[in-house]
Amino acid sequence: MTNLHLYFSASVLYILSNVSYTDSAAPWQITFQDSATPVMEGIIDLHHTIFFFLIIIFAVVMWLFARILTSFSHTKNQWTFKLPNATVVEITWTIVPILILSLMLKPSFSLLYTQDEIIDPAITLKAIGRQWYWTYEYSDYASNDEDSVTFDSYMVQEKNLEEDGLRLLEVDERVVLPTDTHIRVIVTASDVIHCWAVPSLGVKMDGVPGRLNQTTMFIKREGVYHGQCSEICGENHGFMPIVVEAVDTNKYIDWLAEAGDE
Repeated sequence: MTNLHLYFSASVLYILSNVSYTDSAAPWQITFQDSATPVMEGIIDLHHTIFFFLIIIFAVVMWLFARILTSFSHTKNQWTFKLPNATVVEITWTIVPILILSLMLKPSFSLLYTQDEIIDPAITLKAIGRQWYWTYEYSDYASNDEDSVTFDSYMVQEKNLEEDGLRLLEVDERVVLPTDTHIRVIVTASDVIHCWAVPSLGVKMDGVPGRLNQTTMFIKREGVYHGQCSEICGENHGFMPIVVEAVDTNKYIDWLAEAGDE
């Protein structure tokens, strides 16, 4: 029995260690990308919970609709009749949707407030949308603007893609961020409205010229997360991918040191 238990535990650990996450868009995908932040986990859980009740409501409505069609068919009721005032029915189908929406209210607002709450960020990343690329700036460790780590991120052309590269989703300079760290992202734009969106991280923030919008992230696992500009910003709107590479703190410090020397 003990050997069986050990074998089962080892099998579970092996499976978990070889989990393949979906952190980028896939052909014909209709589901969410795998979550890497608590906010995205909340979004997925809220969606699944609400959709469960929507299926129940849809089934009940369709059943009532079918009963009405079959019970009040012209073949069964040759003579028309006046339906009396159904006050109870009117009140019921007004009160029930209000109660359902009220139940959805609390988790929805809790999630919205969680997305807006900035918890003592250790790192601030600035993302500037331009036609048609992104500029990133790490200025927490600089005494002046000239010492900050700043770089432009362009989409990799299809002819230059590596063998396992993703078309329209790869960039020449990735955003590197540490895991298990509270991160603030400030998003703006220099010309027209852009949108910095990474589905697996639960982030979708508009970049508006002359305005600073901020959001927060807490990445729970290492990985490479792909996103795109989600605001129509001109003819090359579809060629502004976003790639965030999450690494452990030591690798992040090494990367930051190398980037600062360049």
